[in-house]
Amino acid sequence: MNALLEDLKYRGIIYQMTDEEKITELLDRGQLSLYCGADPTADSLHIGHLVPFLTLRRFQDHGHRPIVLIGGGTGMIGDPSFKSEERKLQTEDQIDDNVRGIKKQMERIFDFSDENSALLVNNKDWLQEISLISFLRDYGKHVSLNYMLAKDAIQSRLETGISYTEFTYTILQAIDFGHLNRHYDCRMQIGGSDQWGNITSGLDLMRRVYGETEAEGMTIPLVTKADGKKFGKTESGNIWLDPNRTSPYEFYQFWINQSDADVIRFIKLFTFLEREEIESLEESVRTEPHLRKAQKRLAEDITAFIHGEDALAEAQRITEALFSGDIKSLSVDQIRDAFKDVPSASYPDDDMNLVKVLVETGISPSRRQAREDIKNGAIYINGERQQDIDYEIHEDDKLDGAFTVVRRGKKKYHMVKYS
Repeated sequence: MNALLEDLKYRGIIYQMTDEEKITELLDRGQLSLYCGADPTADSLHIGHLVPFLTLRRFQDHGHRPIVLIGGGTGMIGDPSFKSEERKLQTEDQIDDNVRGIKKQMERIFDFSDENSALLVNNKDWLQEISLISFLRDYGKHVSLNYMLAKDAIQSRLETGISYTEFTYTILQAIDFGHLNRHYDCRMQIGGSDQWGNITSGLDLMRRVYGETEAEGMTIPLVTKADGKKFGKTESGNIWLDPNRTSPYEFYQFWINQSDADVIRFIKLFTFLEREEIESLEESVRTEPHLRKAQKRLAEDITAFIHGEDALAEAQRITEALFSGDIKSLSVDQIRDAFKDVPSASYPDDDMNLVKVLVETGISPSRRQAREDIKNGAIYINGERQQDIDYEIHEDDKLDGAFTVVRRGKKKYHMVKYS
């Protein structure tokens, strides 16, 4: 078996292939050009987008040429695939801004400099040149309405409704595959399993328009958690690749907090670790799960890959400070970042008696309990234990003049914001 396909199967990356024998032949023949695309619906991708692009990078590491397509054209239409309702259209300026943001992220994932350098393309460059008449005559004539209606992505929307705009999306993506095939000798498309209908539509349209064409497709399973819950989201929302949306510390924490049931599968999907190391980590999960070696390795590898070694080092520094309780070693910005999702409450800074602050903000349920918490050493102000029941919070306790971090017990953090 082809070494790359064998590795992809080991990692659980392959979901569907149009023809495994032909794909193997293409890979064994020499350098293969293949593509994966994403529509710029936001100025950043999130981790739900990552596996197909990391898979494309695996092809590059095996000597093949990846074509990274950002859908500046299709993004103006919206992919209906398995969406419950119509997407809201964005302005052209918004989409162009989103394209620029995603391009920066692709430069971290792919090598655009070596002999099998990745190519970055925007389908707006060719889709905007097609007139309505050309679209209907050159492409629409080759697409059967019955064929379109049979696609799962379309069928799932027929009851709730689908506009003609979104109905045509699969044709536009099919045009992309044909354009890349003609101009860049692209012979394969990969994507998430929800893209199977779009991929096969592209293959069908190419053969109808150009005649017999050597091209194949492969899909990757959508990532889910072992407990069936949705992957890639926290209470605060998506885990984004843009550090301004999801900080490297939050990103690192997301991965290090994965369960034993998920961690090895995620290592296979999201890292480039060799099989020998993965098997060693798998053994560690079985025999010494309390050490959480696999979670730490996953978090280190993917954070460094997406955000760089410096960002990883800062995330680890914040993590260590919080674990030790040494909050004052962190900058105000690092503290804001680390505690932005902890329970918070506003407090008018007129009476700063610690007992009253604890009760009024809900940190302690009563004045009696607040006094006991303080006497027992269970209350920490910005990482320092406070056992004086008459303590008054002063200006030095107000970080950036705006908030104080209070810890009750070993792990229950709260943020008091001053109004």
